[in-house]
Amino acid sequence: MVRSGGVFFGVIYFKYISFVGHIEVVIHRSIWTTITLLLTTIFFSKWKIFFILINNKKNLIVLFFSGILIFSNWALWIYAVSTDQIIDASFGYFIMPIISIFLGYFFFKEKISNKAKFSILIVIISVLYLLFIDFRSIPWVGLAVAILWSVYNLIKKKINVDTDVGLFIESLFIFPFVLFSFYIITKNNFNDFDISNPSLMLILMLAGPMTVIPLFLYVRGVELSGLGPAGMIFYITPTLQFILGYFIFNEPLYTEKLVSFFLIWIAVFIYLKDLYEKN
Repeated sequence: MVRSGGVFFGVIYFKYISFVGHIEVVIHRSIWTTITLLLTTIFFSKWKIFFILINNKKNLIVLFFSGILIFSNWALWIYAVSTDQIIDASFGYFIMPIISIFLGYFFFKEKISNKAKFSILIVIISVLYLLFIDFRSIPWVGLAVAILWSVYNLIKKKINVDTDVGLFIESLFIFPFVLFSFYIITKNNFNDFDISNPSLMLILMLAGPMTVIPLFLYVRGVELSGLGPAGMIFYITPTLQFILGYFIFNEPLYTEKLVSFFLIWIAVFIYLKDLYEKN
């Protein structure tokens, strides 16, 4: 629940700062997330875990590619928020766990129940429905977000790593690139982050804590409640995104897309029922 609240305020926060442009927002989210995680690693004395991870070549390779995926996911999600596609992004988060089940079955031969298979089938039908009814109405951003997150979770299964320390190493891989990008936009006077506007500087620096705090709360929530209840609570996140997009930011929701959402909600209900019965 706390992570969902974090996402709720996160959407409002990133929507609020979107006027600086989604590219600069992504840059600041990456920079200040790395710095925030550096501070938490120091505060929680996790350097031993950090060095164990970086001394393993397999871990570094996995975290390098997962770092690219997490950065791509951040970029797409912020683009969606900045361009009034929050509803489309929520579509992706609704179907992400179901796609993850399919990928786990396909790559790791994980067992999959008949109800889960039915959920996957409904997701496919919902996308095909939009494809044949109105190609332009397909929530491409949401689909991309779902696939990136699912593949990210898939490759992270190959290593056992603390979530925050893993994200810190992932952030370090992309840190030089975002610093260079920030240098380029600053050199060409495309930046809004400037010493002449300290209040805006502080607001943009909050992108780090706005990313890391919900992460810590979610990990703690999973530890306290278990994966089953946490999986169910996960769906509060896209629900809040959908509500914000439609009721607060007045994003359009055409009939074709609404029908597709109804199909997705049916798939989610079947998935959650299956999850509940297993736990």
